[in-house]
Amino acid sequence: MYLVDTHTHIYAEEFDADRDEMIRRATEAGVGAFCLPNIDIESIDRLYALCDQYPGTCFPMMGLHPTSVDSGYKKDLDIVRTELEKRKYIAIGEIGIDLYWDKTYLQEQVEAFEEQLRWSIDRNLPVAIHSREAFPYVFESLYKIGIDKLRGVFHSFGGSREELEEALRCPGFSLGINGVITYKKATFRDYLSLAPIERIVLETDAPYLAPVPYRGKRNEPAYLTAIVQKLAEVYQLSEETIAEKTTENARRLFGICS
Repeated sequence: MYLVDTHTHIYAEEFDADRDEMIRRATEAGVGAFCLPNIDIESIDRLYALCDQYPGTCFPMMGLHPTSVDSGYKKDLDIVRTELEKRKYIAIGEIGIDLYWDKTYLQEQVEAFEEQLRWSIDRNLPVAIHSREAFPYVFESLYKIGIDKLRGVFHSFGGSREELEEALRCPGFSLGINGVITYKKATFRDYLSLAPIERIVLETDAPYLAPVPYRGKRNEPAYLTAIVQKLAEVYQLSEETIAEKTTENARRLFGICS
């Protein structure tokens, strides 16, 4: 079984004590590629260091996370734009809109999101979209900038049936499924199979959102197998088929050949 973790923050300080061992555990579990979205200006050096240590296994994205957007976001975006010229990236991310924690900078979040969407079109790169309590705003921006020109993944999808149906009307987009699907209150399991398996990719969002039976602990890519197991139940397919299909989807979306 070969798996791709399409969204993981294993460069974060939560892994400083055992990062190599954690990656070894993931490799033993079948995880062969790690897609790493950037968060803010401070995370860039950590991201680069891990990709340099594990070339061909760790693949960088570059973007400004919505919860990192404030009144000074334009300066941060300038730095991110400069970084985009320095390396090869598999996506623009992690970008989007988050209204769960704070709505103070909604307009700034929208502006930052739309600017980074434009970058993705200019560079022909997919986007990794963070949308928490903000799907209407996210969809509005996608259609405004050009849904026919955009592609990417709705990271950590767990929306309503209506939001799922709207996401599926975005032809270039996949759904990122992580440990949330294993939670008791994850009602989206009941209708997730409306999405073709060809539109599903695996992710952990490590160190966050550890799946059952690891919930409450630090998440890590080795736990991706728990998500495969739950998806196999939802789609009534073998775990091997889920692994094969989602890996193919990830490779196609992000252009990775690992």
